[in-house]
Amino acid sequence: MISRSLKENMQLIDERIKDCDDIKCRKMKLGQVEKVEACIYYVEVAVNNLTIEETVIGKLINRLWNMNPEEQYEYIKDNALGITDVKELSDINEVIMGIMIGDGVVLIDGYNKAVKIKSQGYPRMGVTETEMEKVMRGSKEGFSDSVKTNTALVRRRIRSDKLKVKEKIIGDISNTTVAVVYAEGIARDSVLKEIDNRLSSLSIEGLMDTGIIEQLMEESVLSPFPQYQTTERPDKAAMEILNGRVALFVDNTPVALLLPTSYGSFFQTADDYYNRFQIVSFERIIRYVAAIIAMTFPAFYLAAINYHPEILPTNLIMTLQSARVSVPFPAFIEVLIMELSFELLREAGVRIPGPMGSTIGIVGGLIIGQAAVSAGVVSPIIVIVVAVTALASFAIPNDELSSAFRLLKYFAIVLAAFYGFFGIIMALLFVVGHLCRLKSFGFPYMMPYVAADINKKRDLKDSVIRYPIKSLSWKSVYADRKNRKGRY
Repeated sequence: MISRSLKENMQLIDERIKDCDDIKCRKMKLGQVEKVEACIYYVEVAVNNLTIEETVIGKLINRLWNMNPEEQYEYIKDNALGITDVKELSDINEVIMGIMIGDGVVLIDGYNKAVKIKSQGYPRMGVTETEMEKVMRGSKEGFSDSVKTNTALVRRRIRSDKLKVKEKIIGDISNTTVAVVYAEGIARDSVLKEIDNRLSSLSIEGLMDTGIIEQLMEESVLSPFPQYQTTERPDKAAMEILNGRVALFVDNTPVALLLPTSYGSFFQTADDYYNRFQIVSFERIIRYVAAIIAMTFPAFYLAAINYHPEILPTNLIMTLQSARVSVPFPAFIEVLIMELSFELLREAGVRIPGPMGSTIGIVGGLIIGQAAVSAGVVSPIIVIVVAVTALASFAIPNDELSSAFRLLKYFAIVLAAFYGFFGIIMALLFVVGHLCRLKSFGFPYMMPYVAADINKKRDLKDSVIRYPIKSLSWKSVYADRKNRKGRY
């Protein structure tokens, strides 16, 4: 509890913030005739220019300056003049938390409460254009590193009191703010309760990114497939919230989690609903085909070369054979060499900053591919196979899902090297079986391709083929049964 003695309070706080040189304490005396001692604790970068007239802290201090002690206490107690973002604290732990989150905390001698005043907060990146989810049509805004800014961007698009934002503090040391955003009456109560239970059960010292929550809360830890969908786009998050899903924001992270999720949702983009249904359906078919190519194309090449050359035209077989005459490695090693080389180029392109990164990926691929063919290390056809596979992986809208197929590609390559097309079929059956076993907060991962009757097969209208927007008059199966009518 906070004492009426300013000296005692300062001793407790100073002991807790010992060796924290970035936390400052400014002492002052308030009142014209009868002086009252007071102090302000703050992080020096988060709270700036304390005494200037324009800040909330400055206005409060200037107001108290001309009052006697009784008037000061009464003024603070009643929060007069409508000063916003002022909150009384009654515990030292709350005071420490208020300082650490970047606010200013005022303590006055003789008053057994501290006053937390909202300030500019820590330096952070503002709203910028999204990098990972580019669209041709629609908003260009992306989330920022501030959880408050991110929830405000969603509320800007859903201006209703039904939009609820519940905050929790997670991380025994980091004390990171996590916001659960949903539409009341649309999101299922069972899903909200399960999310709250999983968040409450987290035991972690530091929470730095949504990826940590994703890994700690997912149901199948060993699965390479993402069980929560990520997005950097406020319009995407707002759209899914209205469709019955829940958005999860973590402070200091420009990425939101959307849950529950399904396999099909990873192939959908924000501008799928801004364009006509014909072109959207065509693009979705391409994305699904790209996922199959990204996983099986190198394996198909191996199976055809080693076990089933009869499926290829004679001229093509002769061309492939003549191209591989000078190659010193078997086809399996040849595929692995080129695939791993492209993985190295991809990783190097990500790690090298600026425009040089994309240049490394393009130019490096051309140079290495051409040099490898000229040296007789690999055949020309394998360069084409690996390049098409890489393009297919880039066509998948979600990077996490694309990474899963990149990993499973090697699984398919190994099986195809030993069993040919039978190995590819085994790999596909294994993946499909695994996907059918996955769940996301109790919902089948393969919705609406399985259990479509739960929502009377309405979700199939927005799957591989997207029906005209007028036909999408029902929300998805994630929404509460009482409020599924009405979508666009």
